[in-house]
Amino acid sequence: MARLEGRIAVVTGAGRGIGAEIAKLMAREGAKVVVNDLGGATDGTGAGSIAEQVAEEIRTAGGEAVSNTESVAEVSGGESLLATAIDAFGGMDILINNAGILRDRTIFKMEESDWDAVMAVHLKGHYCCSRPFAAYIRDNNRTNCRIVNFSSVSGLFGNFGQANYGAAKAGIAGFSRVLALELAKYGCTVNTISPGALTRMTIPLREARGEEVAAHELDASGPQHVAPIVAWLCTDEAASVSSQILHTASGSIGIMQQPAIIRSFKKSTGTWSLEELDRYVPELLKAKQSHDAAVKEAGASQTID
Repeated sequence: MARLEGRIAVVTGAGRGIGAEIAKLMAREGAKVVVNDLGGATDGTGAGSIAEQVAEEIRTAGGEAVSNTESVAEVSGGESLLATAIDAFGGMDILINNAGILRDRTIFKMEESDWDAVMAVHLKGHYCCSRPFAAYIRDNNRTNCRIVNFSSVSGLFGNFGQANYGAAKAGIAGFSRVLALELAKYGCTVNTISPGALTRMTIPLREARGEEVAAHELDASGPQHVAPIVAWLCTDEAASVSSQILHTASGSIGIMQQPAIIRSFKKSTGTWSLEELDRYVPELLKAKQSHDAAVKEAGASQTID
């Protein structure tokens, strides 16, 4: 039996790249899929019919899929996704918030429109799609549902020229932690993916640095390597996994640490003086350096045959 048999999934940004690979894999595993994509360019402009192309590919392969071309940047778009799933398949169990755009510029050149557009699709988009689904879960006591959100190393680590994208992706990680708490009573897990893949959004970044992308790199680092962990998080075997950040790229998979206090000092009385901070802040930094070194060593990939 396929691992997602009988499940109904919505995948946003599923017309190309990572989203398309997720939609197709979930369909192969038995899920009925709503393929959502506005069909625009990587900067969010324009529209097209690529969602239906992926849905047709799934149907041709024997799966069940319908398309949806609404924007995720409005709550009405998120409501449309839910309505499409209910109308086509009778319900909704899984939401994959993958849709995204890029408008990379340094802060010196970033216009307000660049900031707002990226925030609208990424951070607000996660809210717009998750809110109607969460209400549906609560109102119908629909248990064992799944939400998988997409962050990025640009937000979790930082990346030059991506202040808008990085801020949105860091916000998504925080949003996911809260959503996991709020939906836990309904048995809905909420997890976050930090992906690395060569796609139409990332390949131009390499080319802009004067780097060529060879065909063998697409095999080793393509979006097909991200889809399996997303699908797995939606299986029954992942029912106890929630509020986690999982990083996957080029055949590797890892779990990322969450914000936590590494070391702290507390005064018995009074407020901190600047002279005391001269002494103790370096101790905190030293503790963090030791912690970071240990995490780096523990996080090094182990090759699995």
